[in-house]
Amino acid sequence: MLSEQNNQAEASVTSIESAGAEVIPPIPLPEYVNGLVTRAKQAAGRLATLPTLVKNRALLAMAEALEEQKDALRAANDLDLEAFGSVPGKQTMADRLRLTAERIVEMAVGLREVAALPDPLGDMSKMWTRPNGMQVGRVRVPIGVIGIIYESRPNVTADSAALCLKSGNACVLRGGSEAIHSNTAIATILSEAAEKSGVPGGAISFVTRPDRDLIPLLLKQDRYIDLIIPRGGESLMRVVTEHATIPVMKHDAGVCHIYVDADADPAMAERVCFNAKVQRPSTCNAMETLLVHQGIARQWLAPFIDKLVAAKVEVRGCEKTCQLSSSAKPAGDDDYGKEFLNLTVAVKVVKNVDEAMEHIAKYGSHHTEAIVTADYPKAMRFLREVDASAVLVNASTRLNDGYQFGLGAEIGISTSRIHARGPMGLEELTCFKYIVMGSGQVRE
Repeated sequence: MLSEQNNQAEASVTSIESAGAEVIPPIPLPEYVNGLVTRAKQAAGRLATLPTLVKNRALLAMAEALEEQKDALRAANDLDLEAFGSVPGKQTMADRLRLTAERIVEMAVGLREVAALPDPLGDMSKMWTRPNGMQVGRVRVPIGVIGIIYESRPNVTADSAALCLKSGNACVLRGGSEAIHSNTAIATILSEAAEKSGVPGGAISFVTRPDRDLIPLLLKQDRYIDLIIPRGGESLMRVVTEHATIPVMKHDAGVCHIYVDADADPAMAERVCFNAKVQRPSTCNAMETLLVHQGIARQWLAPFIDKLVAAKVEVRGCEKTCQLSSSAKPAGDDDYGKEFLNLTVAVKVVKNVDEAMEHIAKYGSHHTEAIVTADYPKAMRFLREVDASAVLVNASTRLNDGYQFGLGAEIGISTSRIHARGPMGLEELTCFKYIVMGSGQVRE
């Protein structure tokens, strides 16, 4: 059970009903963290060889448990929302925090979809025979223990636990303090259901203490944790960068751009850009800056701004943009390169694709970038030269997603360059080891 994660500390909740009450273990943080990561490390060894059948059975049981205890989840979430309601100007974050009945069902569906995915472990991508007769192979194995630090969205708890379990990794989850009751309730349900299905205790470990000093301690547990995946804003990334002694795979800010070229199809450009900003503005792959070629700014941009404003989008534009539309407000220096995560967009009129790419190189976060154009050579150049985890032509930035790419569930979108980049699914949570079949060969 999750409540047994750290017996010394008696740290975790013992039932879903008690998930609403914050429980602070009366022991020093170093001891609490050590107990948590030690148990996760012990679980990782057993998880690595857990049969696929057992993992899938556990995932299905976890999905069923979430649906059965949806009322308890909503009650825990209400406590978080009530506490968060007093924070001014945080409506967008409150939306990310909210657990509706529909979102609980979506979490359960996500767990079942992970169960239906092929198990990546044991896959032998290569096998070859050396001149001495020795056979060498490369097989996919778990990473080990993965620490995931995230903010706001309670569904990340379920997604992370599911993907780590299916890929044979133990996980140590640390959600934001604003979602402590929701995350604790979800983690409790998932861990208890998993253990009843044969998953070792500690495989899904959740940090129940909200202490800010705990994160730097967690980031230095390189004896126990093999990888850290942070999902959050600039301040979280700064803490991780400063303190981590563990390899880090970043899910960084999404400062996503769309450049509308002079020869873009106007209707397509309108559809793509509107979807990228309005469909779900609080996500990391929503468009934050719109770049428009000066050749179509007058006939296309002005009416498009009217459409955005009608959808309650605040438009912050460059001088040319404000001249074209009285609905646009002057953009400040810090508006370009900012992840708004709400119904706000920065707009800039540019001379050509070169200026657009220069702007992206200066202000982008290497997350998701797009161009709308009918010029094939220009599209190919944009694909080659723009540096991001995903670069799209004539498509919304909102499509940079594991499910949309046909890869299945994801734990985030990596903006790192090493090991994995883009949507991080099951395969990205594994690594390789080499196996050798010999018949007495020695090195001469």
